[in-house]
Amino acid sequence: MVNLIQQPAPFDLVGNPILVGGIGQGFEATLQYRVHDGHDERTGFFNVGGGTGEHGQYQIAVDVAGAAFQLDRLFVEVYEESARNGSEINKITVPVIFGPRIVPGYVGYRIHVVQPGDTLSAIADANYGSSAAFQNIVRANPLVISNPDLIFPGQALKIPIGA
Repeated sequence: MVNLIQQPAPFDLVGNPILVGGIGQGFEATLQYRVHDGHDERTGFFNVGGGTGEHGQYQIAVDVAGAAFQLDRLFVEVYEESARNGSEINKITVPVIFGPRIVPGYVGYRIHVVQPGDTLSAIADANYGSSAAFQNIVRANPLVISNPDLIFPGQALKIPIGA
């Protein structure tokens, strides 16, 4: 292990700021970060460890308020810039789901455990006042919902909530 992102976990539903934490080490104790969707990005750097190969814990809050993200899925990357040629080395990438692209004023999410007879339309109607908003739930749960017509009792669905 050179660098590790422990937070957020893959496909977590995140808001702004995006909290990134883990363990890492870099040349002269410096690591870079990037949050992007392929259209826009936020970048920066932080210090971790002692600078001579020691691993240390880190936690940063990445403000993405001004980003013009076009997609729900973002990528959080932590990497070291090579002292030799400036290339990105020891990079770790974690895909996340960006809640503010799903619901305006995103503040967090509720967990809904699917019960027998539940449908995504009914769950959306109960949470958003519109059965047509079921796509919000689908977009927030890409690893759980592969077919919107098939949900199963016991599945835990993240329901993004806006202000």
